[in-house]
Formats: sequence, C-alpha cells, structure tokens
Amino acid sequence: MEPANTRAPLASAPGEPAAELPALAIACLSLAAFGSGVALRVNDALLPRLAQEFTVGLGQAAQVISLFSIAYGLSQLVFGPLGDRYGKYRVIAWATLACGATSLLCALAGGFEWLLFARVLAGATAAAIIPLSMAWIGDVVAYERRQPVLARFLIGQIVGLSAGVWLGGFAADHLSWRTPFFMLAGLFVLISAALWRVNRQLPAHARQMRPAEGSQLRRMIDDFSHILGLPWARVVLLTVFLEGLFLYGPFAFIASHLHGHFGLSLSLAGSLVMLFGLGGFVFALGSTRLVKGLGEVGLARWGGGLLFIALLSLALTPAWWVAAPACLLAGLGFYMLHNTLQLNATQMAPAQRGAAVSAFAFCFFLGQSAGVSIAGLAVERFGSAWVMGLGAAGVLAVAWVFAGRRERRAH
Repeated sequence: MEPANTRAPLASAPGEPAAELPALAIACLSLAAFGSGVALRVNDALLPRLAQEFTVGLGQAAQVISLFSIAYGLSQLVFGPLGDRYGKYRVIAWATLACGATSLLCALAGGFEWLLFARVLAGATAAAIIPLSMAWIGDVVAYERRQPVLARFLIGQIVGLSAGVWLGGFAADHLSWRTPFFMLAGLFVLISAALWRVNRQLPAHARQMRPAEGSQLRRMIDDFSHILGLPWARVVLLTVFLEGLFLYGPFAFIASHLHGHFGLSLSLAGSLVMLFGLGGFVFALGSTRLVKGLGEVGLARWGGGLLFIALLSLALTPAWWVAAPACLLAGLGFYMLHNTLQLNATQMAPAQRGAAVSAFAFCFFLGQSAGVSIAGLAVERFGSAWVMGLGAAGVLAVAWVFAGRRERRAH
C-alpha cells in the first residue's frame, strides 16, 4: 500500500479526470482531530483537582468525561447525514468554529453544573470532526490504500489525546483548571480558519454533496435504518461499543490510579499516560508494513493481546515505572485494533458513508460514556486496580471475537 499522499488523486466519476487534493487538506483535518483529542482527554488528569475545586466525589467529577462522550455520540445521528447532504469538509469547518465557542464556555463556567452543561455542548460540537474526516477520506481514497491514510490522519488525534492528558495534569499542578479550555478555544478558531481556506480550494469531487429529498429527519431515519439492516455493520457497531466500554472506562482513571496508589504528581501521571499516544504514533508510522504483514485479522488479535497485557500490568504492578511501557503498549494495541474497526466502518455502507461512520462513532462514544460511568462507580467501591483488570479481560475477548468473525467473512 502507498503512504498517505497529500497530493493523492481523488476518486472520480466515470469519464472524469482525477483531481488532486490541496497540499494541506488532510493535514488540516489532522489538526482538527488534534483539538478534538485534547478536548476529549483534558479532564482525565484534572479529575482530582475538579473534585477538590467543586467539593464532589471522584466518580461525580468523572461526569465531565462521560457527559462529553454521551453528547458526542448522540450528535452523530445529526452530523453524519448533514455531512452527506451539505459536504463533509464544510460541516467540519463549521463544527470546529463551534468547538472554539464551547471551549470558551467551559473556561468561563461558574459552577460544577455549568461546567457539565458546557461539556455537553463541547461534546456535541466536537462530534463532527473525526467521523466526518474519516468519511471524507473514504470518499477520496480507494479502499486498498485507505488504512495507512487513516492511520496517518489519526496522528493528530493520537497526539491530541496524549497532549490533553498531559495538559490537564500540568494545569492541575501548576495552573488554573480553566487554562486548558482557554487554550483550546483559541486553537479551534485558528484551525477553523485553515479549514475554510482549504475548503475553497478543494476540487468538485472532494466537495460532493448528496441532496436529500423530503425532510432531513426522514432521510436520517432511512440512512440509519439501512445501516442497521446490514449484518456486518451490526457486528462492527457492537464491537466498537464494547471496545469503548472495556478500554476507556479504565483508561479515564489511569492518571488518578497512579496518583492515588503511588503518590505521583498529576503532571507526572499525565506524562506517563501520554505514552499511550506514543504507542499510537508508532503504529501510524509503521502502519503500511503492519497492515501488509498482519492483515486485518492479525492486527485485531495482536491489538487485543497488547491491550490485555498493558491493562493487567497497570492493575497488578507494585512499581509506578511499569506504567510507562504499559501505556505505550496500550496505545500500540488500541490503534492496531481500532484502526482495523475504522477501516471496516468506512466500507459498511459506501452510499451513506457519512452516516455509517457517524453511527460507528456514536457506538464508540456511547460505549466510552457507559464505561466511564460504570468505572466511576466501581472505582469508589472496589478500587481502580479491579476496574483495570476487568477491562483487560473484556477488551481481549472483544478483539478476539471480532478477529474470528472477520476471518470467517474473508472466506
């Protein structure tokens, strides 16, 4: 497979010449994914500080994560069809600008309830960025070349997830908890301006729209009904829901676990969790070779195995430094598994690709929100080590069952 080329030819209609993407088209989407990743994970290491600031329990403070995920997931039901109808790149540019406004609302929140409300809005506005970017890449890159391109696009999200955890931890120790949200507001505005500039330069095929007849609500219902009627789509959607539940429930408490069990500062704990992103970065750089050598089935199986080892190590280790290789392995394993699921999502329903990838993201973030909510209750009752151990077993089972189904489908 070829590497992601920012000058790659677009898929063209029969009889029409191939067009080229502007040099910054995918890079700007990756920057938007970076902002989305920061917004998603910035509260992980902030949880103890927020609990202290607003005089709430750690589980209750975790609502700033779970409500963001719920809003993110539910909003997919709107943004997928909107991207198909009005143009995916255009909708992403609008949504990124809206993310700047909702990040500012988070920074200015006057109480815990207002912060929760602002995080709901932030999740809703961020919902368009990564799913529609993936769907747009699916529109313009052929299937056999798509997985490495998706991996390279997701470098932005990978770095953003790690930077969000680190920034939250650093702010918890040295700054106000509001500072990261002010920074995010400015970042999203700059990214939106870049996206609008690129959108004006896109060739016609990269700005394709699918005008809908009748009401938008009717078309949304028809699109999602069609997707849910596809047997393989149901397998992919259930798998990514369970992946989000078993992985991101424990993941949200890794920094708090290291802080509580080993007395690490939140900034150091956040820095260790950043290695999750480094593991994803390793996958992105080696994605072409890994895809060729392992295939989709091998990536899913090995990814699940690495996640199992990583989470179990975090649960059982008596030494804090084990968290460093464990977080790195977790990042590598997650992106091996999740990128394979993403690839399948982009091809579930090509005629409704925006809605299909949005349904995928909806299930993933619904799983995340359920996982964080359940883990938040379990942490206060049983401790974070138990939560990570159960997550390890769950994600291994999910990965291996999916790999078996994918192998049978290939034959």
